[in-house]
Amino acid sequence: MDFSTIWHPLFLSFKTVGASFVLFIICGIPLAYLLAKEHLPHKWLLDSLVTMPLIFPPIAIGFLLLLLLGRNGWLGVYFDKINIHFIFEFKGLVIAGFIAGLPLMVKPLQAAIELFPKSICEAAYVNGKNRFQTFIWVVLPCIKPTLIAALLVSSARSLGEVGITLMLGGNIVGKTDTMSLAIYNAVFDGDYSLALILCALLIIISIGVFFALHHLTHTKQTL
Repeated sequence: MDFSTIWHPLFLSFKTVGASFVLFIICGIPLAYLLAKEHLPHKWLLDSLVTMPLIFPPIAIGFLLLLLLGRNGWLGVYFDKINIHFIFEFKGLVIAGFIAGLPLMVKPLQAAIELFPKSICEAAYVNGKNRFQTFIWVVLPCIKPTLIAALLVSSARSLGEVGITLMLGGNIVGKTDTMSLAIYNAVFDGDYSLALILCALLIIISIGVFFALHHLTHTKQTL
């Protein structure tokens, strides 16, 4: 068995998850903060867009993104003019993982922010902190276990994404075949031993995420 058939999908998957992880921090935290506001204009629309990957078939989301980001797509045609492409590229894998995991990042964090005691925030305002400073230096440290748990679960979801990844990445062997797609390819080719090895690696990763979440839950309960 060629070791690259295991190493490449594994490395590509972790690379994709790493990039998605950064996007979860950059985009997920501000989105959760916005959705936690009571009087945000058109909140229902933004909430619906964020939650959609939980209820809408991933393959359909991938198709819509293909229409949007393809070279002749509604947005892709403008990116093509500056030589930026998403379809059948690593960037497409990152977008797929990010969108798949975004609701699992935003919704728990949004709930934690909404439940955070307003009296503590008001005390911070009295001490001269503005809303941004209060959120960064008071709210986020207090809900750190929820933040870390949301990052873990959303990253795990991006690791196991198939439908959106298949549409945007194209399942090109040696280029865009992540762990999940590599398992599909191995089964399709009748290479069950390779599929079992890849499944075992995913099981090990999943158990690691489970123990991390269990530790965070236990830590939160003892605080």
